[in-house]
Amino acid sequence: MTSAQTAISILLLATLVLFAWGRLRYDLVAFLAMLAAVFLDLVPPAEAFLGFSHPAVITVVAVLIISRALALSGAIDFVAQHLVPTAGPAAAQIGVLCGLVAVLSSVMNNVGALALLMPVAIAASIKAGRSPAAVLMPLSFASMLGGLVTLIGTPPNVIISTYRQELTGAPFAMFDFAPVGGLVAVIGVLFVALIGWRMIPRRGTTGTEELFGIEEYMTEARVPDGGKIVGKTFAEIEEMLKEHDGEILGLIRDRHQIPATAVWEHIHADDILILEAAPDGIQKIVDLLGVDLVGTEEPISDALKSDDMSLTEAVVMPRSLIEGLTAAELRLRSRYSLNLLAVARQGTRYLGRLKTFRFQGGDILLLQGSTGQIGQALSTLGCLPLAERKLTIGRSRRAIMTVVIAFAAVLATAFSFSSVPIALGAAVAAMLLVGSLNMREAYESIDWSVVVLLGAMLPVGAALETTGTTRLIAELLLAAGASASPAVILTLLIVVTMAISAIVSNAATALMMAPLAASIARGLDANPDAFLMAVAVGASCAFLTPIGHQNNTLVMGPGGYRFWDYWRMGLPLEAIVIVAAVPLILWFWPL
Repeated sequence: MTSAQTAISILLLATLVLFAWGRLRYDLVAFLAMLAAVFLDLVPPAEAFLGFSHPAVITVVAVLIISRALALSGAIDFVAQHLVPTAGPAAAQIGVLCGLVAVLSSVMNNVGALALLMPVAIAASIKAGRSPAAVLMPLSFASMLGGLVTLIGTPPNVIISTYRQELTGAPFAMFDFAPVGGLVAVIGVLFVALIGWRMIPRRGTTGTEELFGIEEYMTEARVPDGGKIVGKTFAEIEEMLKEHDGEILGLIRDRHQIPATAVWEHIHADDILILEAAPDGIQKIVDLLGVDLVGTEEPISDALKSDDMSLTEAVVMPRSLIEGLTAAELRLRSRYSLNLLAVARQGTRYLGRLKTFRFQGGDILLLQGSTGQIGQALSTLGCLPLAERKLTIGRSRRAIMTVVIAFAAVLATAFSFSSVPIALGAAVAAMLLVGSLNMREAYESIDWSVVVLLGAMLPVGAALETTGTTRLIAELLLAAGASASPAVILTLLIVVTMAISAIVSNAATALMMAPLAASIARGLDANPDAFLMAVAVGASCAFLTPIGHQNNTLVMGPGGYRFWDYWRMGLPLEAIVIVAAVPLILWFWPL
């Protein structure tokens, strides 16, 4: 083993450990790995940043933008709201939702497909009197299965295709994944819809009131004549409450509601303050402010709503702007005009101080904000509203044109009229020209963490090959399984890839496993396509944990799931995928 092979092996192992540890964002870990590879003289400095111009990166960026355009068009919302049943057997409702998200995930980013259908799924479950927990995990798994079908369905397929081009001179075409991925997806979705959902613990809730219980934590208080806070601003009162477990959410004056986000608004005598605090802390806040508690026959939540103000539940997207930060650090009230009313994690309301709560992906937030601006604020923060969207008339008129452009790009690649990056890039340009989305929306749709991950890890993956490390690892594995058939080794490759994908992002898993798969194929003198397909399947089937794929993290809070709940349905589903995928690979891509 040479010094370069030792260095890249240690670097790869350290990268995997940091990925699994999860304390550092995976894009930062990837960038540090790329820099370390340069400092260790494993990657020439002139080639360090070439990965950012790689066709795989451009393809993923284009798919993300096209997915956003399709979402904004309203076409998918229209279809979902008319197809998804709100009554009848649970299996029928789950089957329709899972089938729809799988189809969408085959032609758009699967995170985007899930984000589109989550509000529809939650609303449909509640209307049918069921917990959203029964449908959200199946929806997440089905979205991953749908990504197996086409080249653009998931980043691992793009990575595998471009690696094949480097290996053989020709990439996988748009529908080369369909014979294996399509049949695996159908089998998997049938299992999830008919059997799998019954294995899920029902810890989710069926609405805001049940989850957050806001009536227990909010009250109204009248400001007396000559009270000590008369003439003070919301900002000054917030400073008074800084060291206490409570805050002012707004006030009612002459039946008109004024939110606390109007920080320079002065308090008048006879104003009715809306206060939030723990039940045992309300009196302390009342005494501190010198106000009088008043009763009301109307639900306190009604006092937080008006024509101009609304309450919204939203889930924190994985790797969003607010992850790891607190409401105070974000200045939600002064910068975004949002009141944070409550937080829930894994189906349980957080009872501590909201100002110091650090957000994580999957957390559910109850927010109050301006009806006209809250949507943009949530988009900026990286949060997904959990209410069904209303169709936008102006966008819906462009829905047909948006769908036609996306369909034309797929056909252009399917019939080899153009390479995938060029066809998808042309589709993005066409959508911008016809107004499917604007430039700001296009840039906002790009998941820059995935871009950094791909751009940084591609040179590291190349170093594995140039140093001969992948060949060495493949030889060791082949020596250990000398008596095993190629089919058994293919099966083990899927199992190992699935295991890594449970703790590492699917794109990073594909980047690391593709060179190894090719080296194993060369060592067996077998068809490399079969082994690359095995990696594509394994990398996209991260069903065991909530951290292996963004979609699993996204449904964790709204579904009220715990970390190990994913094994209940995920483990048998992975077994089914392996049993189905191996013979299909051997049939369509014979060794």
